Amino acid sequence: MATLFLGSYDTGKRPADRTQFLKPYHMDGLLIGKVSFRDDDRTKWRSFRETEGSEVLKLQQFLFKAGFMPRASFDGVFGYVTQAAVRLFQEYVRTVEGMSQMVPDGIVGSGTLKHMQRWSDTGQVSTWGKMSIENPSTQYSKWMTLLEKAKSHYTHNPGPILKALNALSKTYATKKPLDWDFSPNKIHLIGVRRAQTQSAEKRKNDDLFFLLINGMVFTFWGSTDASAKMAQRHDEAFLIEGQHEYRFGWHKITNERKIYRALKPLDHRGVMIIRDWDGDNAYTNKDIKVKDATGKLKGLRVNNSINIHWSGIGGTNFSAGCQVIAGKSYLDHNNNLQDCSKFASVSYSGLTQSKKKTKGAYNVFTDLILCYAPKNVTSINYTLGREESLGLSDNFGVSYATDVLKKLQIS
Repeated sequence: MATLFLGSYDTGKRPADRTQFLKPYHMDGLLIGKVSFRDDDRTKWRSFRETEGSEVLKLQQFLFKAGFMPRASFDGVFGYVTQAAVRLFQEYVRTVEGMSQMVPDGIVGSGTLKHMQRWSDTGQVSTWGKMSIENPSTQYSKWMTLLEKAKSHYTHNPGPILKALNALSKTYATKKPLDWDFSPNKIHLIGVRRAQTQSAEKRKNDDLFFLLINGMVFTFWGSTDASAKMAQRHDEAFLIEGQHEYRFGWHKITNERKIYRALKPLDHRGVMIIRDWDGDNAYTNKDIKVKDATGKLKGLRVNNSINIHWSGIGGTNFSAGCQVIAGKSYLDHNNNLQDCSKFASVSYSGLTQSKKKTKGAYNVFTDLILCYAPKNVTSINYTLGREESLGLSDNFGVSYATDVLKKLQIS
């Protein structure tokens, strides 16, 4: 069997209209109208490539049965979802099964095929595939309860920012508290902002992200703030606390060398931000109180460039105000630490055909969203809050956020 990878398709299965086939994924920048796939771990484009027989279809059938591709379209085309499912299978073999030599690169060669055959012979199904919103983990249920409490708190006790938001006629991809949606039939990402009042020079990648999907919780880390490099601007953008709706998309969409998958605001006009108007390079109450000539909050405005994207391995923050996730490590569905540092790239320079690095934990994040999105769900509800306003200590323990971060930031 030939090696299979992004762009491979079975004999006679190339889509008649490749542009239309890729349109749901190619909605941004240089990708619009592209008839080839973006392999962002290799920073290259992959054309549709025919392989003899029906090997891609067999691969998709295996991934479906094994629980990595629950909403598979058995089309015989190795597209983005198939690639994501392959990487999740490889990651599961690497972590849950302890086969540490496996690298989740999304390429189906002899090594991956050997494990697929082993699973097929025994009819094995992943724990991830067995989970569901009807059969959720205890941690998932606790988070859903916490989020409903948070909605009630913010609805009845809105601070100055949310009061100003409630008064607006348009809030774009940002929702007013009454409209926050915590249905288990949606994908939920929770961002926990910490130390927001510290100046940019002191802020680290010390924020947490919890992905609630298919009855499971996966934990990532990074930053919800602008990087220290933005300090010289004295007007850094901070995404406001609250719920924002995002979709699958791409970052660096005008840079041929750097385009990679990310989450973008569902409304193309963006999400609501507030800027650092007092020049202390931090998000403080002073910024909230600054008003324009009409008496409205000066900093509260819409911004279309606040994406959720990769940030290397977490040593630096690539952000100009975006929400960024480190590729070094994550906590899996059982809250076990998974170290990706052996193959996770520090920066764009490692994402080449020769170096064969990946975006590590960040790939797990995006792949879970692609593979386990509920039927007909094409967006992600991202809820951002401070650890104190979300009530983490009351629900998970006094030092919960600090302990989780220490666990994730392995040396």
